[in-house]
Amino acid sequence: MDQAPGSPQGPQDQGSQDTGKTPTCYRHPDRETGVRCSRCERPICPECMVSAAVGFQCPECVRGGSGTGHPPSASRPRTLAGGTVAADPRLLTKVLIGINLALFLVKQALGDRFTDSFDLIGRAYVPVLGSVEGIAEGQWYRLLTSMFLHGNYVHILFNMLSLWWIGGPLEAVLGRARYLALYFVSGLAGSALTYLLAAPNQPSLGASGAIFGLFGATGVLMRRRNYDLRPLIALLVINLIFTFTPAFGISWQAHIGGLVGGVVVGYAMVHAPRERRNLVQYGVCALVLALVVVATLVRTAQLT
Repeated sequence: MDQAPGSPQGPQDQGSQDTGKTPTCYRHPDRETGVRCSRCERPICPECMVSAAVGFQCPECVRGGSGTGHPPSASRPRTLAGGTVAADPRLLTKVLIGINLALFLVKQALGDRFTDSFDLIGRAYVPVLGSVEGIAEGQWYRLLTSMFLHGNYVHILFNMLSLWWIGGPLEAVLGRARYLALYFVSGLAGSALTYLLAAPNQPSLGASGAIFGLFGATGVLMRRRNYDLRPLIALLVINLIFTFTPAFGISWQAHIGGLVGGVVVGYAMVHAPRERRNLVQYGVCALVLALVVVATLVRTAQLT
């Protein structure tokens, strides 16, 4: 979502700007700011600020070795959520897509036996396996493995396109660790709500819960940056219409659980106070995971 830096402007270039206007960040021209880099004096927005011994510096000055007086880790450029700026901001999104595609090919090769061994099912007799299977039988891994399985080509196509369009920019803003935490926590929240509310013999699979979590976090981020939310809301409403249309046979529980989980975790990621950022961000992730465990235990007690 970041725009590539333009030609650097030195302090002498700033005088040519209209003094009646608030300066805009040299890396993000759409964002007004009153803060300048303490070394080169270019205007920088909160996302581009790196704490220095005095004031803030821009990412270029930090990378150039300006000497902030902090440990090297503190001088690295940070994302809006506090993550480290990566050379390839979409790496994890590519890896997740690759895993989903690889498992889809395995599923196509091995058939129903593979799918029935790892999809999300509460408790039911599975003819292909010849036994009673499900999370209630102690197969908790199904909460996770079902997030990487897809039923058909249309299913995986739409999910992977959504993951690329939504996940890539979000990974760039959050940083890899926080993005991965958001993805898995949202997906597990969707799986837990499906297990809790769906019929125990109804199988479910797909990355939709995690992707809806990314939708939710993107909405929080856009609100944080005062972007126009109407396009995202329209896209979300269309998806929810499909979700609640019985003819499509979609697990609405996974979508709603993932969406709520994504909003909660996303809010913590972009609004956590800087001085307690890690504690708040990962503490909220742990809280949502604790709710996942509680929901799973409650449903298991009901089915056994």
